[in-house]
Amino acid sequence: MSIAAEIAPQLPYLRRFSRALSGTQASGDAYVIGTLEALIEDPTSFPRDIPARLALYQVFLRLWSSMAVNMETVASTVEDDSPEQRLERLAPRSRLAFLLTTMEGFSADEAAMIMRVDEAEVASLVAEATHDIAQQIATDVLIIEDEPIIALDLQSIVEELGHSIAGVARTHKEALALVAAHSPGLVLADIQLADGSSGLNAVNDILTTVDLPVIFITAYPERLLTGQQPEPTFLITKPFRPEAVKATISQALFFNKRAKRKAA
Repeated sequence: MSIAAEIAPQLPYLRRFSRALSGTQASGDAYVIGTLEALIEDPTSFPRDIPARLALYQVFLRLWSSMAVNMETVASTVEDDSPEQRLERLAPRSRLAFLLTTMEGFSADEAAMIMRVDEAEVASLVAEATHDIAQQIATDVLIIEDEPIIALDLQSIVEELGHSIAGVARTHKEALALVAAHSPGLVLADIQLADGSSGLNAVNDILTTVDLPVIFITAYPERLLTGQQPEPTFLITKPFRPEAVKATISQALFFNKRAKRKAA
């Protein structure tokens, strides 16, 4: 089987990973394109002694790690040692291990293979990242979900991270009303709502009045990760794992705060 045929089914998920790692759709997609260009230029760089999905991520991380900007850390002082700054200083390799094992669902040994380190180092990096990410500033989270059990699961996960619930909306109308009443700092949105409306439309309307990060939840991520514009930067697949939700929330809040500082 050709490399193209082997990696094609994995590209939507690699884009998701790359966007979460870099913080934007444009930057994330650029790294994926760079990975594909590298494979076209040198097909022998694609490892044949490991499964294709692991090989693709390994090639991607070689490109990512070769960029100097991704290996830089943020300097700090005692006076600037806020929770947000501690999160900003999260080491790139710790963030890589954290996302590989939580968002992408790789086992510790698979993540070690991708990163070309041993399992003990992966465990140490994940623990470091989890500790640092937990320091972020708490916020109010709006959940847009029409399934009560799923909404309760999400609420529990959000509260375990130290955040508060701004409300749970089952319809487009309820979502807009809750945003107006509570000004949440993050939205978790299902795609299909109880009244037959679209969570995408609800989010689009919300974003016309407030600027906040959004995480979409869907059982069919391939319908959204098509390579066409626009696509969500942060996406969780149903059925979801609590660890994946926690990782995505932390990443969304992290990049949103960093983007606002740069824009200021």
